[in-house]
Amino acid sequence: MIKNIIVIAILFISTLSFSQATNSSPYSLFGIGDQAHLKTVEEIAMGQMGGALNSEYQLSFTNPASFGSLSYTTYVFSGGNKTNFVDDGENQQTSSAAALSYIGLGIPIRGNQGLVMGLQLNTAVGYSLLDQTIDDDGTVLEIDRYYGNGGTNRVFLGYGYKFPFDLSFGAELAYVFGGIDNNVLNRRDGVQLATQQITDSNIKGTSVKLGVHYAPRVTEKLRLKIGIATDIESTLKERGEVQVYSITNSDNSLGIPVDTLASYNYTSTITSPLKTAISAGIGEDNKWFVGAEYTFHNPLEFSGGIYDDIDFYRYDEFSNISVGGFFTPNRNSISNYFNRVTYRAGLNYQKTGLVVNETEINEYGISFGVSLPMGLKISNVNLGFELGKRGTTDNNLVEEQFFNFRMSLSLNDKWFRKQKIY
Repeated sequence: MIKNIIVIAILFISTLSFSQATNSSPYSLFGIGDQAHLKTVEEIAMGQMGGALNSEYQLSFTNPASFGSLSYTTYVFSGGNKTNFVDDGENQQTSSAAALSYIGLGIPIRGNQGLVMGLQLNTAVGYSLLDQTIDDDGTVLEIDRYYGNGGTNRVFLGYGYKFPFDLSFGAELAYVFGGIDNNVLNRRDGVQLATQQITDSNIKGTSVKLGVHYAPRVTEKLRLKIGIATDIESTLKERGEVQVYSITNSDNSLGIPVDTLASYNYTSTITSPLKTAISAGIGEDNKWFVGAEYTFHNPLEFSGGIYDDIDFYRYDEFSNISVGGFFTPNRNSISNYFNRVTYRAGLNYQKTGLVVNETEINEYGISFGVSLPMGLKISNVNLGFELGKRGTTDNNLVEEQFFNFRMSLSLNDKWFRKQKIY
């Protein structure tokens, strides 16, 4: 019990140090940033497919109905690094960012129920862009510099219940919070003062997710798994302040403010529509599984404040198709460690819904990973790798090619066991 208390203390200390992640994508400029994958490292390694999965000792964030299958207390935490290779059609640049992705704790209750709580990265903002006007002689006439950081996180509490006939239901309640800083600097050659606009905003709101999971046997060994998870329509409130300064016109982007030209507060609303993930697959328990997932929702809606005057980007319908699976040669092998390793792979294609300069920003990627057992226990170190591409160089946009590395630690134990006297 003392060991369990120490683990919980470590998790809460980690929560206090969970800061908003940095990002390295120009596309995080739009809306409230890049939407993070609200999935575990294991799910992302299978092409982001996870709604049909359930496990006695591993968490799946896609479908809260899977929580009812937990038999072991499970605590997880994860971080990763994203490297972007950005091409604007003329120049190429490389950037990277590392961040903590999630921490979570799952507790089984009476053998057919599960309670899961945690903290996840929700959206991330991190960009630095430069737009220059140059005359025929090579003189820089005007510079616009855009940079921003921040994002949102979500604290969630989920519950799952498993019936004896392989049917499970689940629900999840989440609270979203965070802040975003955006900065625009305009400098002109021969002008004494430059102009700088700083926008600071705070975002908060709640969301609800419902899930159902059905996993009947089709033969003695094979099991069909079907999962449906739905995020109910939710609303985020954004409150911010916009300040416009005149500053000294120097090469230092942090020039000294001279005068305040304008200052005002605003309130905006971000509406996330009904989102549905439908998953299905077939496999052998703790041996192998292959499946597919389709996720879709209507356009995000932004209204009020700074969003009413935006006309160079908008949101369309979102959809994502994922295919993936895993294979474990022999979970109970004693003589060969690599027989107990779980191997994962998958691919996905995503229509992000973001439309910039009337151009759809789509993304596709392939992923793979392994779960490495720790000793003879069921705890694992999970590694995930993802290669992909997003965007296009058409219509003055940029194309990103990215490499993501993720790692998580999944620790398992039996809590609340009755003491036996021999």
